[in-house]
Amino acid sequence: MSRQPQIALLPDRRLHLQDGPIDLIIGADGAEAEIRAAYQAAAKRFTGLLDELCAELPELRKAADLDCSLTGVVARRMHAAVTPFAAEMFITPMAAVAGAVAEEVLGAMLSAAKLTRAYVNNGGDIALHLRDAATFGVGLMDRPDNAGTMRRMTLRANDGIRGVATSGRHGRSFSLGIADAVTVLARTAAQADAAATVIANAVDLPGHPAIVRRPACELQPDSDLGHRLVTRDVGDLSDADVATALASGERSAQTLLAAGLIEGAVLQLEGAIRVVGPRSIEIIHASRLQAAAA
Repeated sequence: MSRQPQIALLPDRRLHLQDGPIDLIIGADGAEAEIRAAYQAAAKRFTGLLDELCAELPELRKAADLDCSLTGVVARRMHAAVTPFAAEMFITPMAAVAGAVAEEVLGAMLSAAKLTRAYVNNGGDIALHLRDAATFGVGLMDRPDNAGTMRRMTLRANDGIRGVATSGRHGRSFSLGIADAVTVLARTAAQADAAATVIANAVDLPGHPAIVRRPACELQPDSDLGHRLVTRDVGDLSDADVATALASGERSAQTLLAAGLIEGAVLQLEGAIRVVGPRSIEIIHASRLQAAAA
């Protein structure tokens, strides 16, 4: 029998699910009975999901290739999300784990209930459902590890965006690049998660003396990145340095946009910002917004 996750209804009527490193905040709009059914389905699907992933963890930490021996539905979704990048770079299915988990739980909710809006936020990687006139606001922090200045992005049902993910050197996972934050919009949360990792890695200044890097395995012995150097600190950068690093990431984002792998991206470094994607995505400059997503 799978151990039971922590399940709590928050004061604002969102659902909180937590099991080990997976921490979900879930919201839904619709009739009361539909919301209740959706939350029950989310909790049911979440139970045992971490165990499913752990059963295939050694394979999930290996470099992805075109052949997939994984059996779990979430594991296979992770692999599919990173496969488009596997021929050109080292990437493992773990690059899409947060988005794939969020996507799976949202899918269970939508199978059980009719909702006008729903989201599953897995540490900032978000699976999203919007119908009719529903909208979703995403707060873009200059740095995800503090309460700095933010910008707000509004997504609408007809945008076709169903996944939002953020990566960077301040996040929960290691980064090969120096981006403070790269937020990606995509058709699915798993796709957004994988692409955010790729673009954040591309925001970089290889060999720059102000950048401190260490092998990932020295910081986390079981890291899927092994001996690859991950960014630990970034010293003083000139405006030209920042522009060069962002331009590198922007080229990566433009390539993925042209290939249909993302719908847009926002890249941030040292207070500078680059936006890649359709003009229909509204980004409003704001100050001291308190919510990362609403």
